[in-house]
Amino acid sequence: MIRRLLAAFAAAAVVTTLVAGAPATAQAATPEATPPAAAGQDAVRSAEYWLSDYGIAKAWQTTRGAGVKIAIIDTGIGRGSAEFDGAVSAGTDVSGAGSPDGRTPVGAVDADHGSWVASLAAGRGTGPDTGVIGVAPEAQLLSVSVGFGSSATRSFADQIVDAIHWSVDNGADVINMSLTTNVPDWPESWDEAFQYAFDHDVVIVVAAGNRGSGTTKVGAPATIPGVLTVGGVDRAGKASIDASTQGITIGVSAPSEELVGVSADGTVVSWDGTSGAAPIVAGIAALVRSAHPELDADNVINRIVKTAHAVGADPADKLLYGYGLVDAAAAVSADVASVEANPMGSLKDWVRLYRRAQSAPLPTESAPSAEVPPLPKADAVARASSPLLPDRDTVLYGTLPLTLLTAAAILVALGVTAAVRRIRLASRTPSR
Repeated sequence: MIRRLLAAFAAAAVVTTLVAGAPATAQAATPEATPPAAAGQDAVRSAEYWLSDYGIAKAWQTTRGAGVKIAIIDTGIGRGSAEFDGAVSAGTDVSGAGSPDGRTPVGAVDADHGSWVASLAAGRGTGPDTGVIGVAPEAQLLSVSVGFGSSATRSFADQIVDAIHWSVDNGADVINMSLTTNVPDWPESWDEAFQYAFDHDVVIVVAAGNRGSGTTKVGAPATIPGVLTVGGVDRAGKASIDASTQGITIGVSAPSEELVGVSADGTVVSWDGTSGAAPIVAGIAALVRSAHPELDADNVINRIVKTAHAVGADPADKLLYGYGLVDAAAAVSADVASVEANPMGSLKDWVRLYRRAQSAPLPTESAPSAEVPPLPKADAVARASSPLLPDRDTVLYGTLPLTLLTAAAILVALGVTAAVRRIRLASRTPSR
């Protein structure tokens, strides 16, 4: 997938590519040309249309995310960008290929991905009105570097388990996962890891994946009950053809085209994909948590989905948009009734229902045996029958009476016939 380097929107663009993998980060697609900034405006900041179009700038009148930690489980947040100065408070590497603080990007072709994602969530900008600023610019970031394919020395499943545990144990309020396995099922070890996050009141935001990279339907972890899965839309608010996918687990939608992000070395890029839509929503979750510290994770998610703007009335639209387009200002300030359960489902209930076969205890020799009921008496045993053969009731109450009646009728008919013949013969005999 192609991304164009902005470099303050210079005329000449350098092209880079991100190769799809399995499992792989949610991929990006080719962007449209970005309109030039108005005179006196910073070109990069002006390109962040979602700040005004999705109520983010308005939400900043209430909060900018202070006091909240967002864990970015991705390829690592680079050190070379001013947008991350003061933003990353801690980090770790679970791939076996990065540095202990998670700040060395992992991967030969997608190493910048984690930096792009982080800049959308909580980038600081390079000045009051310049550079890439994230949705929650006062939130803290946790950098957790994971590796995909050959860029890691450990299995992907194990990396995710460790990444979630580390994030929770280090104070994450929100976890962003802009990655997909491209398949709906997930390793059983993820049951415990994701439930660990839910039990510790953490909001998990996941990218839905992109058709442009071969993901036609959402794949794990976007299929896990309880996560907030994010679909992508274009600048007009329509479901993106390439930079999104579809599925019943999509919770809300956010911009996934004509996005900007900061690479590990500080280069600004234009890119597409639900990899960017997810951190926009993760940033909104951070704004809600900052403005409403009394709310648990279920109610944070509920505020985001209940204040989203529904798109279309056709049930099929929900497969593309979920509850609709996010509205940060409404999520932060609207009057929303509290709930007792996560509107995106319960992983614990799912595990109880679908994993019970593996988790059910086997009977032991010491366990008391169940009482076996006595066998029915021989004359009470039902015998196999055929619809073509009469049963006992049919013979007793149907066939036998009918046979007797038929025989009687035949005898009567024969008697009548014989009598008629005698009368005719008598009438023909001459009188004497």
